[in-house]
Amino acid sequence: MLIENTQDRRQLSDVVAERIERLIVDGVLKVGQALPSERRLCEKLGISRSALREGLRVLRSRGIIETAQGRGSHVAKLSGEQDASPLMHLFNSQPRTLYDLLEVRALLEGESARLAALRGTDADFILLRRRYEEMLAAHTTEEADPREHARLDHAFHLAVSEASHNPVLVHTLQSLTDLMLSTVFASVNNLYHRPMQKRQIDRQHSRLFHAITERLPDQAQRAARDHIHGIRDNLKEIEQEEQRLVRATMRLEGWG
Repeated sequence: MLIENTQDRRQLSDVVAERIERLIVDGVLKVGQALPSERRLCEKLGISRSALREGLRVLRSRGIIETAQGRGSHVAKLSGEQDASPLMHLFNSQPRTLYDLLEVRALLEGESARLAALRGTDADFILLRRRYEEMLAAHTTEEADPREHARLDHAFHLAVSEASHNPVLVHTLQSLTDLMLSTVFASVNNLYHRPMQKRQIDRQHSRLFHAITERLPDQAQRAARDHIHGIRDNLKEIEQEEQRLVRATMRLEGWG
């Protein structure tokens, strides 16, 4: 009888762990986010406090949640030390990688937008509108920190991916967060102070937002890809301008 009770309890802990894992996979609980209180989790999951604690113990053993003294538990960084790996360092240190990453963004975010238009719920669209309006508000503030612009821009694109309801796609994009932010920051830092390019980006974001919320999947996919390709083309043009300036300066100084 004792063995059966132990086995039942072990199985219950696995069930509780799997339910919390599902919340993480679905993006309800995000990487780095603190878990709700034990009382709230028990109410939401309909389980006892002892069952919850054993389920959390399973998740800790799997490295899915971490617990810090005095700070409670939070969702662990699921990609481990990926961002600190030599590969990630090389990606971050090589300027050409920017264009490689923009290619990947165009593919992933194009499909993400298409799926968001097909699968997004009213709740998804409320959150997407909130992120869109926060981004627009920051764009109208001239003295705003470019890094804050980049963060809000990235948050808008992340809300699009979450509305796709494809957990693998969402987590793939999240695993590239630092690299993705490098491309967003590059566009903010180089394009937003240029009126023509800034207006173009605002129009592209508007097209993307409206295509998704009006449930136009093909238009949403095209808008996402056009947006990323537009950033790529503008950044290349800036690069070429800088190269022309360097050549002209060298000639002026008698290097040629």
